[in-house]
Amino acid sequence: MSGYWAGILAILAINIIFAYGIFVTAAAGQLNLGGAGFMAIGAYAAAVLGEQLGWSPALTIPAAVTITGLIGIAIAFPVLRTRGVYMVLATFAFAQVVTGVILTQPVLGGAMGMVVPDYVDLPVLIGAAIATVVLVFFLMATRLGLAMRALHDDELVSTLMGVPARAVQVASFALGAGLAGLAGGLYAHHFSFVEAQYFSALLSIYVLLFVLIGGTQTAWGPLVGATFFTLVPELLRIGGSWRYVVFGVIIVAMMMFRPEGIVTRTLLARLFGRRRRVADAG
Repeated sequence: MSGYWAGILAILAINIIFAYGIFVTAAAGQLNLGGAGFMAIGAYAAAVLGEQLGWSPALTIPAAVTITGLIGIAIAFPVLRTRGVYMVLATFAFAQVVTGVILTQPVLGGAMGMVVPDYVDLPVLIGAAIATVVLVFFLMATRLGLAMRALHDDELVSTLMGVPARAVQVASFALGAGLAGLAGGLYAHHFSFVEAQYFSALLSIYVLLFVLIGGTQTAWGPLVGATFFTLVPELLRIGGSWRYVVFGVIIVAMMMFRPEGIVTRTLLARLFGRRRRVADAG
C-alpha cells in the first residue's frame, strides 16, 4: 500500500471514531458542536503524558479517554440545561475555550504545537475503529441505547414513560467525549505532532456533518458519513479545484433530498425486509 493511501486510511479510521463520539450524543437528542474541543483534550493529554511522564501509548491513550470522559461529565450538567441552538452555542463555546487555553499555555507548546514521542501504526488505528463500531452497535442494542433512541424521538413522552432523561443524556455526553478523546489520542500518536490550529471550529462542523449526513437514526450513519466525507473528496481530486464545487453540490443535494441522513431506519427495514423475503422465497 502506498504511503498516500495509508495516510487516507489512517484519517478515515480516526474520523470514524470521532464521528461515533458525536453520534452517541446526537442519538440521545443532543447536537454537540464541541467535538474538536474534546478531541484536542484527548490529543494533548496523550502528548503531555507521553512527553512529560514517558508513558507509552498503551497508557496515554486510555488516560486520554478517561480524562475527556470525566470532563464530558463535568461539562454535561451545565450544557444540558440549555436546549436547541443554545446547546449548540454552548458546546461550540466550550471548544473555543479549550483552543484558547492551549494557545496560552507554554507547557502545551502554545501556537507552536507539541511533538509526540511514540508512534502508533495504521493497524492499531483500524483495530480501534472496528472496536468502536462494534461497541456503539452493541450499545444501541442495550437498554441504554433504547432509552437514547427514545429521547431522540420524543424527550417529553420518554420522560413521562419513566426514562431517566438527565442520567441518559449525561452518560451519552460522557461516552461521546471519551470517544472523541480516543480519536485525539490516536491522532497525536500516529502523526507524532499536535497543534491547536488543527482543532478548529471547522473540525467540529465537519464531524457534525459526518453524523447528520450519514444519519442519526441508526449506528450505520456515522460509519457511512465518515467514509463518504473522507473518501469522496479524494476521489474527486481528478477534477482539480472543481472538486470543492462538486462536493458542495453533492452535500446540498443530499440535505435537500435526504434531510434525515443517508441511512435511516426505514431504509434498513426495506433492505433487510427485502432480503428476508428473498430468502424465504428461496
